[in-house]
Amino acid sequence: MNIFVAKLNFKTTSEQLLALFEQFGEVTSAKVIIDKLTNRSKGYGFVEMANETEAYAAINDLNESELDGSTIVVKKARPKTEGAEPGRFPRREGGSGGGGGYRSEGGSGGGGGYRNRY
Repeated sequence: MNIFVAKLNFKTTSEQLLALFEQFGEVTSAKVIIDKLTNRSKGYGFVEMANETEAYAAINDLNESELDGSTIVVKKARPKTEGAEPGRFPRREGGSGGGGGYRSEGGSGGGGGYRNRY
């Protein structure tokens, strides 16, 4: 079972996450997600456990517990939606852009922006 762990201290490592969940059973992987640009933790991670009963025990015992000075959130991970990251909006398909911007009299533009009346 894949488990989502949020509100991690930015100093928490994948190894610490592994050690925490191993108390409940076999952990097949534990990973704190790292930002590619800053090379720092994003404050969340994922743990994969082989046994569903052990995974649910870990979720129940560790949710809202303290790790490295932070109260963590632990729950069953939802399947990843294509093109989206946790906390981000999914990408839109098709359609044209637009949005605000400058629009002069009689011209076409982004719409909804400033209209020049000179």
